Amino acid sequence: MTRTLALLAASACAVAAHAAEGDQDLAKKLANPIASLISVPLQMNYDRKIGPADGDRYTLNVQPVIPITLNAEWNLISRTIVPITNQNSIAPASGSQTGVGDIVQSLFFSPQKPTSGGVIWGIGPVLLLPTATNDRLGGEKWGLGPTAVALKQQGPWTFGALGNHIWSVAGDDARRDINATFFQPFVSYTTRDTWTFSLNTESTYDWKAEQWSVPINVSASKLMRFGKRPVSIGGGIRYWADSPDGGPQGFGYRLLVTFLFPK
Repeated sequence: MTRTLALLAASACAVAAHAAEGDQDLAKKLANPIASLISVPLQMNYDRKIGPADGDRYTLNVQPVIPITLNAEWNLISRTIVPITNQNSIAPASGSQTGVGDIVQSLFFSPQKPTSGGVIWGIGPVLLLPTATNDRLGGEKWGLGPTAVALKQQGPWTFGALGNHIWSVAGDDARRDINATFFQPFVSYTTRDTWTFSLNTESTYDWKAEQWSVPINVSASKLMRFGKRPVSIGGGIRYWADSPDGGPQGFGYRLLVTFLFPK
């Protein structure tokens, strides 16, 4: 009897350890922008001291990631960013605006397996769609360009970079043309108990205005389960190291909730 109980206890411990290892792998996949994992991140950003009236802005980015298996060697990863914005007093007497902004759609063709050196990469097109419900929330321009990502995961560490460049190709002639480069280097550390600590910058260079936007983001998240559904919850702070004329200043914050749908 005692031996049976010991075997059952050992089996339960093994199952728990296997589940913990599986959740750690899921948490690490979240650090990979082109992981073969369906996920729906909800990212709330708050920025302040915007424009001459020191306005503020809340932006909820809904960012579904959907991998599609093309064949035994290649995946197509769809990453969509749908911004939902509420901004106040961005310009003098401008009041507030709430609505959907311009959608950014990226498609990455990525090999099923990493390179011999362990590098995971993807490349493809990025599209800017003029979907803003208010002309103050978007540029009213169609945009197109290339995008690419490369990263390596070694032990608990993930490090790499994602970038794109968008040129406007059509749209309202009265609005300013778009010629912008986005660059996002990132590094993260995932613990065995599924905490992930991340540092990145989401820098944009506007070639028309010759100005940088450089928010530095530090965040922590925890992978948990609600029933059988894995969900990552976290948050952090952001600091604007550089911003264009009228752009955000100082500190802001970020809240993160990501729903995962593993196969």
